[in-house]
Amino acid sequence: MIRPVPMTDAPIRGLFLGGFECSTHRRSDGRRLDVLAATGHDRHALLDYRALSRHGLAAARDGLRWHRIETQPGRYDWSSALPMLRAAREAGIQVIWDLCHYGWPDDLDIWSEDFITRFAAFAAEAARRIREVSGAPPFLCPVNEISYWAWAGGEVGRIGPLACGQGPVLKRQLVRAALAAIRAVRAVDPEARFLHAEPAIHVADGAAPEGAAAYREVQYEALDMIGGRRAAELVGHPSALDLIGLNFYPDNQWVHGGGTIPLGHHAYRPFRSMLAEAHARYGRPLLVAETGAEGTAKAAWLHYVCAEVRAAQTQGVPILGICLYPILDYPGWENERPCAVGLFSAPDQDGTRRLDEPLAAELREQQARFARIDEEDARGAA
Repeated sequence: MIRPVPMTDAPIRGLFLGGFECSTHRRSDGRRLDVLAATGHDRHALLDYRALSRHGLAAARDGLRWHRIETQPGRYDWSSALPMLRAAREAGIQVIWDLCHYGWPDDLDIWSEDFITRFAAFAAEAARRIREVSGAPPFLCPVNEISYWAWAGGEVGRIGPLACGQGPVLKRQLVRAALAAIRAVRAVDPEARFLHAEPAIHVADGAAPEGAAAYREVQYEALDMIGGRRAAELVGHPSALDLIGLNFYPDNQWVHGGGTIPLGHHAYRPFRSMLAEAHARYGRPLLVAETGAEGTAKAAWLHYVCAEVRAAQTQGVPILGICLYPILDYPGWENERPCAVGLFSAPDQDGTRRLDEPLAAELREQQARFARIDEEDARGAA
């Protein structure tokens, strides 16, 4: 059985985090992505973490690249990860480490039992190494966005394992891997914390209202399985649900069988109600684990998300953080086009990155607003 871990009021340092895109999947053409390398973050981690600190961000989401670390079955080369672990410690940044962000070692069959056992062993070794370097309990996201991965990799063949019509099977396999990793990590470090990051979506009724309702419900399947609400054969348990992460972007709402619902449309569901629904369902603290927009929409989107978080908090929803994701501009998955999504640009030769001034200004304003609320609450409690 997975042992329960006591909840704490504030497991994350500060309200705002920076998220480093760390996908390592194979595209439909067979090419493996390594976005940490493509953005230069693996080479400039210390500069990047210090840049977060300068802008009031004391925590981050980042990734350990399993395929780079487990170079042979059961043999680990930490040379790609140790500089990043040490940089986080030196910069004073708390990191929630993704262990499997769509990628796995080439010699492994993702559909096999070996995938489960080797991932669990890797997770335990990662937990030991994180504790050794940081001196703090590991904070891990075992498998990122199981729901999206099951669709993109198992249902429509967009990313590895490039399967079609196998989404439910892949979802269960990834849930099994996540649960095995949690058990393995807690066996070596009972103080470890876990984030489960899943897309938050809304699907409005189109030509088939029943289909829209079913699609909305599917977003909770992976979390339900991890928490033991469904698929009992997977041996999920409520104690496996620690911190619930919701990933929310401007294109996360659409009409069933139709296009994206734009912000401001009468069918657009307020993010505050999506946050409240997730908390009511699981009774766990929430993290806005990914959120961001592209180009000139970045600042306005952050403004909207922060307002919705405050509204949800006034309703009693415990939201512990908002992660700006990705925090760096990056080359697009499919065509490598420059995606201007970050607070910081691609690096110059020396690792220097340009700042997106409008987004930085909005971030400062939102930090000040939340700080004022905290001060008012503190005075009211005195």
